[in-house]
Amino acid sequence: MSAPGGGVASLREGHPVEGVFAVRRKERRLSRRGEPFLSLTLADATGAIPAMVFDEPDFFAARFEAGDRVRVTGDVIARGGRPVVRVRHIRPAADEAAPEDLLPRSHRDPDELFGFVLHLADEVADPALRRTLAALTGDEGLARAWRTVPCTRSGHHAYLGGLVEHSVGVAAVCQALCTWHPRLDADLLLTAALVHDIGYTRAWRLGATVEPTDEGRMLGHLVIGHGIVAEAAAHAGLAPERRLALLHAVGWHHGPPGGQAPAAASPEALALWRANALETGVKARLEGPGTLLDE
Repeated sequence: MSAPGGGVASLREGHPVEGVFAVRRKERRLSRRGEPFLSLTLADATGAIPAMVFDEPDFFAARFEAGDRVRVTGDVIARGGRPVVRVRHIRPAADEAAPEDLLPRSHRDPDELFGFVLHLADEVADPALRRTLAALTGDEGLARAWRTVPCTRSGHHAYLGGLVEHSVGVAAVCQALCTWHPRLDADLLLTAALVHDIGYTRAWRLGATVEPTDEGRMLGHLVIGHGIVAEAAAHAGLAPERRLALLHAVGWHHGPPGGQAPAAASPEALALWRANALETGVKARLEGPGTLLDE
């Protein structure tokens, strides 16, 4: 078996494999001899592993697509110095596992983490910024996605509940920074920290795998988030100069856009950029030295 209760994380070289997995990637390739084979990435809630179908690859390829749930029989071999599943048989298994059961999830309770978002929003004294946050947290569909989606597919917080966990983490770092630097606009910075990645709520589509939506693929979470925050701020009556300052900070959270120098950032934008980098960098290293920062 695929190691009962262990999933991908329990697979070891020389052991047999039988279990249900999500197909994250599917690609038809040719060997050095010119013979076709299928190169796959199989995943479940515990991790992901490369897999290959050498026997009758075209026959099996017609039976499933990337994103599907499949039952796999095979064994683990070493290839290029890493474990790979050599697939003997693969078939659709949509009725054998719920899609969400194959996705990794935060070890923290997303509902509890969203409670921290609401608590931190209550710390904001500026009435218009509070209304902006209330408009966002009070949107049932948006709040549900905020609690559910990951930040990335293969980098930091790449699991269900990852976005809300990251949002709270960055906000907590910013709160500490405001204590040390009281001249920072704490209301503005805390608001920006809570909503800086809110574009991910519409950037991901969840099934047995995490896939980008058309909007996420074509626009990216920064552009999507700008629109979400700008609309909420306008409806909340946030003054134009405050709205611009908020969007400026959110837009800078990955660093200088468009080749601008750091000196072009407001103190709050600079603080959010560094707090975001700190939180994501530490989290990525804790999750493993090979983790990619593909946010």
